[in-house]
Amino acid sequence: MPVVAEPAMDVLGRDYTFPNRIEGLPAQLSDFAGLEINAFVTSDGVRLAYWAAGQGRPLIFVPGWSANGAEFVNVMYLLSRHYRVYVLDPRNQGLSQRVDYGSRISRFAVDLREFGDHLGLDSADYVGWSMGASVLWSYIDLFGTGRIRRLAIIDEPISIYSHADWSEQERLEAGGMTTSPERMIAAFTQGAPANSLIVDMSAVERAMAMDAPAYVNSTSFSRAFIQNDPVAMGRVLFDHITNDWRDVVRHRIKVPTVIFTGELSRNLPSQRWMHSVIPGSTLHVYSAAEQGDHFLAFKNPERFTTDLRAFLDR
Repeated sequence: MPVVAEPAMDVLGRDYTFPNRIEGLPAQLSDFAGLEINAFVTSDGVRLAYWAAGQGRPLIFVPGWSANGAEFVNVMYLLSRHYRVYVLDPRNQGLSQRVDYGSRISRFAVDLREFGDHLGLDSADYVGWSMGASVLWSYIDLFGTGRIRRLAIIDEPISIYSHADWSEQERLEAGGMTTSPERMIAAFTQGAPANSLIVDMSAVERAMAMDAPAYVNSTSFSRAFIQNDPVAMGRVLFDHITNDWRDVVRHRIKVPTVIFTGELSRNLPSQRWMHSVIPGSTLHVYSAAEQGDHFLAFKNPERFTTDLRAFLDR
């Protein structure tokens, strides 16, 4: 039975004009005529929203921590000409329901599995950005890669927590960026001060650098319609920080994989390690001039979608 979604304009209640006019990207929300928003209810009773556009082979994006489908508006606009593109708002994020249970990466992975069931998909391409990559690693750990045709990972540490007994090489390969989950949670949800020996705040600094017109547009659009609840979002953060996915990355990924990172990302060494242990994987390292930081897909959507399409259609 086909899934019917509502036009985004109807769900959001009004049009939106983007701050920057960029050739090839929508100037206002109404320019993206095919953008839809729908929802489904998980097996534990949580209403999850998702964004959809286009026709063709299914392509599913899993957002990072605190992120949502609105931030993918430019990526969806470009890719919906070639695929049926979905972005799932995780529980407690975006337009999805706020609840005080299920705040674990493993439950997010089950939500993703149930999303595929809701859509009736036996196979799809999946893209995980930031924490969304961890959700995909958990999905693969739990369910394998049988329903994943191709996999894309965008700049996610493989273990955010840096163990005290690791060598510096192990920390770099894992991507460890904090020695205190509690201090990182306070810094990310409350703005508490944290020095670089406790929490690497470079990703937050790059998020605040509104240094690309397309990124300004998508971020502004998201902020106009979505209000995040730091308490609700913070519930998953401890679990996210303390997972170590190196065994999954090394042993469980059995499908063609592409990895995106950049010169301005502190995750670069871990992304190179991931590339080295996933047979046949492809690695894209964007330069500083190409907006090669943690937000490369939003800051340089034309380059990112071109590279992603080349991988998906190979």
